[in-house]
Amino acid sequence: MWNKKNALPELLRLTDPGIQEQMEGLPASQVLIGLGTDGQPVSVDLDVESPHVLVCSGSGGGTTTTLRTLTAQLLHHGGHALVLDTKRISHRWARALPTVTYRTDVADIHDALVGLRAELTRRIDHVDQHGETDDLPRLAVVFEAAGHTLRQLARHWDKVREKGDPKMSPAVDAYEEILFAGREARIHVLAGAQNYSAALGREQFSTVLLGRVTTRTWSHAAPQFATVPKSSTHPGRFHTVQHLTAQPTQVLLITDDEAAVWAAATETEEG
Repeated sequence: MWNKKNALPELLRLTDPGIQEQMEGLPASQVLIGLGTDGQPVSVDLDVESPHVLVCSGSGGGTTTTLRTLTAQLLHHGGHALVLDTKRISHRWARALPTVTYRTDVADIHDALVGLRAELTRRIDHVDQHGETDDLPRLAVVFEAAGHTLRQLARHWDKVREKGDPKMSPAVDAYEEILFAGREARIHVLAGAQNYSAALGREQFSTVLLGRVTTRTWSHAAPQFATVPKSSTHPGRFHTVQHLTAQPTQVLLITDDEAAVWAAATETEEG
């Protein structure tokens, strides 16, 4: 169903009245996406609703801005982040933060994903032995240009694999495993893409943010909707798709400088 009634705000900033208070009032597992047409907050709970978030919009449509907004909130609540960014400059605000690991070269991203799979296994073993995740820091995998990078990872593996190695890229295989089992280990993929591809793994994203996208991307990323709404060129305008609802949303804009400050002002997770 479509939720549409009143007008969205023209712009939503961190400095707007009440926004920081709303963010501070959310549980550590929940991040504010923006405001809906009814003026109410639109958010996602990574523990309860959707462990991973997919953001799709055309070039200049706000994908990186949205990923920045979500990531800064998770870091603020004591989480860590692994940024995978072949564009190299998407999240310069995060490079100096001690809780952020930044990888840009395809070979390094390959190694990071393979290492992340080992971390996933370690965390699952920990939960199996201790029965809780409270002492595991939440880890956001911020995957810029995810579809394009997955294709690059596959080509990279074709070039470097040796006789006896598996045909499928271990990095791509690790990505799929993290989507499948990340919730239990508090590992969350925040993936950005200009368009949809099957390699992204739509079924594992219960929350999808669709901005300036084509009808084809809408029909593949949100096939539960027979009617595709008209996209907007207005900065920060998305539809937040969760299950059978698509909520028009003005996404919160957090600038680079604001994100660095907000992320560094870390709070300890309260669960």
